[in-house]
Amino acid sequence: MTDWFADESLWEGLYPAMFSEQRMDIAEQEIEQLLQVIEVEGRQALDLCCGPGRHTVALARRGFQVTAVDRSSFLLRKAQERAQGVAGIEWVQQDMRAFRREEAFDLVINLFTSFGYFEDPQEDLQVLKNLRASLRLGGTLVMDVMGKEVLARIRQETMSRELPDSSLLIQRNQVIDDWTRVRNTWTVIRDGRATDHVFTHWIYSAAELKARFLEAGFRDIRIFGDFLGSPYGAAANRLVLVAVR
Repeated sequence: MTDWFADESLWEGLYPAMFSEQRMDIAEQEIEQLLQVIEVEGRQALDLCCGPGRHTVALARRGFQVTAVDRSSFLLRKAQERAQGVAGIEWVQQDMRAFRREEAFDLVINLFTSFGYFEDPQEDLQVLKNLRASLRLGGTLVMDVMGKEVLARIRQETMSRELPDSSLLIQRNQVIDDWTRVRNTWTVIRDGRATDHVFTHWIYSAAELKARFLEAGFRDIRIFGDFLGSPYGAAANRLVLVAVR
């Protein structure tokens, strides 16, 4: 059976839902905020699971030399279109489990819940070990996910909304396996035809994600509730983890 994230039709079908123009544009603000919270000495950056390149471009515009990695050829094409005229970007099509470049980066980002995709949780740990090895001593990794605590507060089993292309998106979210994973069924109704896209991933609490990073050898781990560096508390919108090699 093919892994859900290897199905290009999923990324193509859900692109309007996942990457609205507003979400694309806000990446500039997110990177600006993030760079005020963390300390980065060098200018070599890795955007792992870069998707359509929204944070890649924002970093490159601020003088970083960015290696942008994604498995999806469709998303990489979208990213390259967005990056036209922006210098300092290397594009790599590769599975996140395989990418490793010893002591090459001062900053690694993995944003927008691009972690926890694999059936075997040990593969998540292997990704973190690869990222630690890819960082220079003192380098910083930033991960942004939908934390388990946030999901428990805001989750609705079924939601619907109209997309920019006038299609309808129906989202059904089922928490499974003792609140360790979530199964999402997103149905797009476009031109009178309904298409289901199903994807499952692990959900981490702040403590669980921190434990994974410690197991991978990271230190100086901090947890925030947004890119501004707000506390991870009852009002948190995201789980933002910052760790140092």
